[in-house]
Formats: sequence, C-alpha cells, structure tokens
Amino acid sequence: MPEERPADMAGGLDTPDRSDGLVYVMSEEIEFAVEVALATGRPLLLSGLPGSGKSSLAPRVARLRNWRYYEHVVTYRTQPRDLLWSYDSVRRLGDAQVPRPRGQARDDAAYVQPGVLWWALAPESARRRGRAAGGRRGSDCKDPFEEVNRGRDPDCAVVLIDEIDKAEPDVPNSLLVPLGSHRFRVIETGAEISTEAPRRPVETERARHLIVITTNEERELPHAFKRRCVDLTLTEHSEDLLVRIATAHIEEWPGGVGSKDRELAETIAHELMKVRAQAAADGVRSPSTAEYLDAVRACRALDIRPGSAAWRRLVPLLLVKRQQATGGLV
Repeated sequence: MPEERPADMAGGLDTPDRSDGLVYVMSEEIEFAVEVALATGRPLLLSGLPGSGKSSLAPRVARLRNWRYYEHVVTYRTQPRDLLWSYDSVRRLGDAQVPRPRGQARDDAAYVQPGVLWWALAPESARRRGRAAGGRRGSDCKDPFEEVNRGRDPDCAVVLIDEIDKAEPDVPNSLLVPLGSHRFRVIETGAEISTEAPRRPVETERARHLIVITTNEERELPHAFKRRCVDLTLTEHSEDLLVRIATAHIEEWPGGVGSKDRELAETIAHELMKVRAQAAADGVRSPSTAEYLDAVRACRALDIRPGSAAWRRLVPLLLVKRQQATGGLV
C-alpha cells in the first residue's frame, strides 16, 4: 500500500504546477539570496520569466525550515490592504438594522478577516480578529492554511506574494510601512497589530519571517519599493541544472526514477538548448523550465524520443508557443 501524504505534500501528475515545496533544486545564488533576506529582514523580490520557479521557492523554504506558510496571488483587483485584512462592511450594515439588547455593544471585530501578512506576523491576534487578549471573545478566525501549517513552527513563517506587478502601483507602495516595521492598524476597529513575541528562544541574528514577492515585470515596480527588497532575477537554467531538476521531480512521479529516465532528461535538456537558440533567432519566447518538465513528463508517459516525428509534433505544443499579432497563442 502506498504511503499516504498530508494535504500539503500531495503531488503527482494531477498537480503539474507544484506548490507543496516538496521538490525544488536551489542554486547557490538562490540560497544566498534567501540568507541575505533573513539577515537583513528585507523581502525577497524575485523576477524572471514565467516558469522559472519564482512561485515555488517560498513553499520550499517553508518546508525545509518547518515554518508556517501563507500565500496571496495578486490580481488586477487587489486592494492595498487585502494582504493585511479585509472588512465585511456589507454584512456589518445589514446587522446594524437588527435590534440588539440594551447596553450590548456591537462586535466590530466579527467583520474582520485577517490577511496573510497578519497571519504570518501575529497568528494569535489573527485568530482573535484583533480583539485584546483576555478580553471579550467572539467568533474566532480559522487559519486559512491550517492543514499545511499543522505541526510547523508557530514563531516563524514564510509568505508568498505572487505576481505583485499585476496590481496598481499603490499596492506595493502601501506595503512599505507594514513590511518595514511589521506593524499596522486595523482602521475599522482601531486594533494595533504587530509581530508577536516568540514562544521559545530563537536566533536573534536572523529574521523569523521571510516575505517572498514575485513579479513577471508586466509593469515597473515603484523604485521606493524595490529599494527596500533583496532583488534577485532568476535566469534560464543551464543544461546540467535542468537535468538535476527533472531527476528530482521524476523521483516524485508514479514509478520513480528508472534506468532510462536520466538519459531521457539529458537528451531533452540538450534538445531544449537547440529549441532556445531557434526561439531566439525567430524572436519568440524561449521555453521555460516548467515547459521543459512538461516535455519530460509527456515523453516519459507517451514513450516519445527526441528527434522523432512525435517529438517534432510535441515541440510546438509545449515548447515554442508563438504569439499572434493580437497576442493570442497558437
């Protein structure tokens, strides 16, 4: 019987875009950038082509260090304070129409929903929705990543803020103070939120929280924001590193690594270099590491050999995705 895995470790072919942190091959440059971010207490800003592994780093660091993990995917509709808290003013307005017993004050904290940064910095306060410790208790809030964080260090956390370049410039600007001071005020209730003291002795020369922010550089980030980050650009992986990455992933696929798997990964990595060169000559986007893994996955499952007729049909499906003049993919 196969070993059962917790929800945060589930993988396999049903989830090709891994976010469990189980597999990630870190270069020395990435490892050093993480250490610098922890030593300075600054967010780690990752840029690079889509598919280069930006979003997968944060859950990997959280797993390796056994730290709690939170993530927020930014969209064009993200508001500046969504990462800190949200407030259900519509429900609050509706409840205000309902008569209450004389002398019973309304619990405004009941309409507060803590965001990922609040959960990372002050989880006990987040559970109380900002109510004072030992004071009036109302409906507690549940950790949105409770399954992932069960058994992990309560004093330390990793937060992924994914694709921040999709937001309006006032979103990163509004995060300057909370990310720098690790404190903010909930406007609707007046609650002052700050980093909670650790429950046990911790290393004082390293930060207890790592904020990883990714950008696809669809728009320029404010200079004041970038200045306050450890800034790392992920470059295209070399042929040797691609093989290491593929081998690590194959170990987690059904069947594990077979005798021919490494040879297949090496052959496809070599072919990918040719595809990249041709893509550069044609002026189209170069295939990423994620697309390389898809090619390995497809060739392994369908018994496709690079250079064959099936391989030539596979290349435009997975590796070279040309753009029409309108911006659509063909």
